[in-house]
Amino acid sequence: MGKTTTAVNLAAGLALAERSTLLVDLDPQGNATTGLGIPKANLYPTVYHVLLGQEPVEKAIKDTDLAPLRLLPSDIDLVGAEIELVGLDKREYRLKAGLDPVVEAHDFVIIDCPPSLGLLTINALVAADSVLVPLQCEFYALEGLTHLLKTVRLVRERLNARLRIAGIVLTMFDGRTSLASQIRAEVQKHMPDEIFETLIPRNVRLSEAPSHGKPVMLYDLRSSGSLAYLELTREVLQRDE
Repeated sequence: MGKTTTAVNLAAGLALAERSTLLVDLDPQGNATTGLGIPKANLYPTVYHVLLGQEPVEKAIKDTDLAPLRLLPSDIDLVGAEIELVGLDKREYRLKAGLDPVVEAHDFVIIDCPPSLGLLTINALVAADSVLVPLQCEFYALEGLTHLLKTVRLVRERLNARLRIAGIVLTMFDGRTSLASQIRAEVQKHMPDEIFETLIPRNVRLSEAPSHGKPVMLYDLRSSGSLAYLELTREVLQRDE
């Protein structure tokens, strides 16, 4: 759905706007880590060690090619975290507790979640103030959105009363198809205040940039994908005022 692409490029956009930004890679695939050019071989410590209380978050954070942007990286070790967290006290609050020492030092903390609604994602929702939802313009994505909104509501009721929906951004948008326009109209009908005006198009440069370890702005600033994420950054900053 463009989840990691959105996390990486929104974080980069905020950094280019001179906002101190921390990107937290909470996906065991570690794609956000790769997308910012951090090699995963022999990577230590990572968000896995922070979650389990084995290392302080300050030790795990890495600098990136964009000075205001830093990364809390991930690798395949995180696969076992969901199982290991089950037996721990306050298991839903482990990420929040781990990030607390560095939150105030950043204007924005962006968490790239796994593609499933498991314990890692619950940790992200407990640590977060708001949820930005990348929504691919396909029918099945609408079904997934329903499940996600239900989960957000439950987390808000039981674990994190401050949690809110920051907005829904349509990704992989192709204006030539009627389905994309139908999905957009459906979301606007039911959630008119939540949908962002920015549309993230299908764009080759967006697909190529991660293989070079760069956000799309550093790979091809003039591409349609880069311009779209810069526009999304502007909208996010406006809503944050």
